[in-house]
Amino acid sequence: MFRAALRRRPGRQPNNPGRNRNSPEFGKYRIPAEFFSGRKIAFRELVWYFKDKTAAPGGGSQVGYGRRSDWRPGHEETMSPVRGAIMTMRRRVEWNNMNDRRVVITGCGAISCVGNSVAELWDAVSNGRCGIGRITRFDTTGFRSELAGEVKNFDITRYMSAKDAKRMDLFCQYAIAAADEALAQAGLPLMDENFQDDRDRIGVLVSSGIGGLGSMCEQDAVFFEKGPSRISPLMIPMMIGDLAAGNLSMRYQAKGPNFGLVSACASGCHSIGEAYWMIKRDDADVMLAGGAEAAIVPLGYAGFCSMKAMSARNNDPLHASRPFDAGRDGFVMSEGAGVMVIEELEHARKRGAVILAEIVGYGATGDAYHITSPHPEGAGAAQAIRMALKHAGLAPEAVDYINAHGTSTELNDKFETLAIKAALGAHADKVSISSTKGATGHALGAAGGIESIVCVQAINAGLVPPTINYETPDPDCDLDITPNRARERKIDVALNINLGFGGHNGVVAFKRFV
Repeated sequence: MFRAALRRRPGRQPNNPGRNRNSPEFGKYRIPAEFFSGRKIAFRELVWYFKDKTAAPGGGSQVGYGRRSDWRPGHEETMSPVRGAIMTMRRRVEWNNMNDRRVVITGCGAISCVGNSVAELWDAVSNGRCGIGRITRFDTTGFRSELAGEVKNFDITRYMSAKDAKRMDLFCQYAIAAADEALAQAGLPLMDENFQDDRDRIGVLVSSGIGGLGSMCEQDAVFFEKGPSRISPLMIPMMIGDLAAGNLSMRYQAKGPNFGLVSACASGCHSIGEAYWMIKRDDADVMLAGGAEAAIVPLGYAGFCSMKAMSARNNDPLHASRPFDAGRDGFVMSEGAGVMVIEELEHARKRGAVILAEIVGYGATGDAYHITSPHPEGAGAAQAIRMALKHAGLAPEAVDYINAHGTSTELNDKFETLAIKAALGAHADKVSISSTKGATGHALGAAGGIESIVCVQAINAGLVPPTINYETPDPDCDLDITPNRARERKIDVALNINLGFGGHNGVVAFKRFV
């Protein structure tokens, strides 16, 4: 592969004989086969190999490598043939080394409206049990919609002191509870000071689509009632969306990559995908990844009501969220967190971890179309599916199950169906699809984390969870959406799809570990 890289250098210029196939100088700097025999090559070895072979008389090197600014797009003729070869080789070596690092899942944790553990989540979604009800946290008089999937019986003092909990928003508390469960399953006691591992190689990428909206609203009331001097100094750190990742990093002393990203309802999905690439790139060996959300507060809820995006089936909460059904009238907001421990395979094997599944691909694209509506042909989502399969090295026919975004809105479900058809072609009719939002509601930035966990559970259980509340077929949503009852099926490859306001599309490909 490396020798082929040198023979197929793109962008060769006639002024550069080492990059011109018609020149007698072409191929002069090929590397002998014995250099690669039976070993993994670091980029610095290639640099020193070329320096040794091109040493100038009396010492020194003719390569002059060391500054990326030596190369500019469209100015390949300014590069020496050796430097051009090195830069080509660098890209090839980095990609080869990334492909050598497999990424697996060793732990999962979930907080949701159907239960405060992965076991409770899976039991509910696989049996079609809905966690949606009337809102209990505030007076809904005057609101168009009055329903939500509220987390129930959540006690943060199981995880930390009440004093510490007051210093963080509810979405961060959900993230901590989910992460604790995931780490316990993974067998990684990161809170133990005597735990032996390189904490610089352990990172956190847990995101929120909206962040600490509840804390912001509380302090907004203080501001208008008591004035600016009475605002809490903790307001900003409780409000900003990156503090789920920040608090987890401090709690577990994880000193590797640490941040949150924002892509609305695709945030959790993108976090898992980006964490996967961090491990592939050798930036980390372990990542906590997923999403958390706690936005069921009057201001945020009123905003979604004004958009007429949410279901108004206020007298029938259990049947309000009905993905892909012809009678759907909007999504139902929910909350919670879904966090995974994802890990480099050899790191997991060395410590004897139980491997739940493998992450094999990730796709992220933009619709460039509308602030809230998906692309009317599903083009962006389709491309994200293709991208995830390309990275995984899988054909469309390999896909067994898709956990769809399936929000129960008119536009999303129609256009997502088109996207799946465009990406998978004729195989789209053979794939088992479900949206578990009929049971869990739409957890916004946490949806990708929660639904990725559902994919892992489905792979291991050999069971496709149902799309509940499906009564009337919609001709625009004519795929196999596993209506109302779970179905046994061997699942080797599962995709999780999440889409977000702003045209954000995310797809993560999971595979049975063998």
